[in-house]
Amino acid sequence: MRVLFATHAERTHFHSMIPLAWALRAAGHEVYVASQPALTEDITQAGLTAVPVGEDHAFLRQLEQAGGSADYSGGFGQDGDVESPETWEGQGLLYRAFVDFYMRGINNDAFVEGLVDFARHFRPDLVVWEPYTFAGPVAARAVGAAHARLVFSPDLLQQMRRTFLRLRDGAPEDQRTDPLEPWLGPLLDRFGGGGFAEDMAVGQWTVDTVPADARFPLDVHRVPMRYVPYNGPAAVPGWLHAPPTRPRVCLTAGTTLRNQAGHDSFPIGDLRMFDGLDIELIATLKQVPGEEQEVPANTRLVDFVPLLALLPSCAAVVHYGGGGTWNTALGAGVPQLLVANSWFALHKGRHLESVGAGLYVAQRGGLREALERMLDDPSFGAAARRLRDEQILAQPTPAEVVPVLEKLTADHR
Repeated sequence: MRVLFATHAERTHFHSMIPLAWALRAAGHEVYVASQPALTEDITQAGLTAVPVGEDHAFLRQLEQAGGSADYSGGFGQDGDVESPETWEGQGLLYRAFVDFYMRGINNDAFVEGLVDFARHFRPDLVVWEPYTFAGPVAARAVGAAHARLVFSPDLLQQMRRTFLRLRDGAPEDQRTDPLEPWLGPLLDRFGGGGFAEDMAVGQWTVDTVPADARFPLDVHRVPMRYVPYNGPAAVPGWLHAPPTRPRVCLTAGTTLRNQAGHDSFPIGDLRMFDGLDIELIATLKQVPGEEQEVPANTRLVDFVPLLALLPSCAAVVHYGGGGTWNTALGAGVPQLLVANSWFALHKGRHLESVGAGLYVAQRGGLREALERMLDDPSFGAAARRLRDEQILAQPTPAEVVPVLEKLTADHR
């Protein structure tokens, strides 16, 4: 098969696609990864063939011009609330805004056109797209290819869409139009992809790495797949070769905000809250040049360390609920403590608490007490390992999913 992976220029989203891309390559299929030019180096560093198309999106610049900021470290939601209720005022209007501003912003016209042009040249049998890259299904439709979404976090966008579709008949008339249709419909007409249909929102099927009990109850065709972590080009540091002599705790803010805003969401000064704890704290945070701060004696500050190598040695991980960290911790069987200041982190935190594999706090100030509770109670570690063994490792590997994709592609082309 000829397989085209499509993603906008967001590194962590692309990382979730790499193991499946390599599984298809290893099975003998021809694989390319198309994205905006900014992602080219990340694609080639992963050993895959990059296809730069269109222009880089200017979403962050547009956000700043509109009075917003890429720095969402203080949390974000609807009207200041982290959780948007399943109401029209909560999720219905938020979904419209999310599509109209964010989705259209990252899928700019040049990107869509470039992806379609390459698809017409390459003639893929299958297009695999990450959930925000709606240029993917447009290109697939334009050339008659099968297409699938790859989801690596709970499907909050589709959950919001379902709320929108369920409640729109009772909304003001000028707000009822599905925001996807007036955007994607004309693109399909322009490129010869037929009329708008729901597969443009959810794919003909969804490759889903999310544990079953953390998924939203959505009516989509799911193909389960194990999440295999990829942390980018990395080396294992020498200090990680020796086992820890005290409980090792990883604190990470992920890389998305650092890449977008130039700093981490966890202030280095706040590491003082962990001073005096009998732990080895590995904080993957970056000092601000000229504003360096001292850290507690129990803390090792590192700009970056591959989590797939670090987390198996940890007794706990503290983070903000990002998909890469969450999935890597699930696969390592490590208890998680989340700062749930965003709607996606809150959902993950609630799931972890429900199965006993972690806790969440609303603000950073509650972290020390929650961490002490987790480290003192061995049931958290047992539950995290049980979740790993019963749900994460029980899912088929990317290599095992390849024959399923081959059959589905033949059925949907």
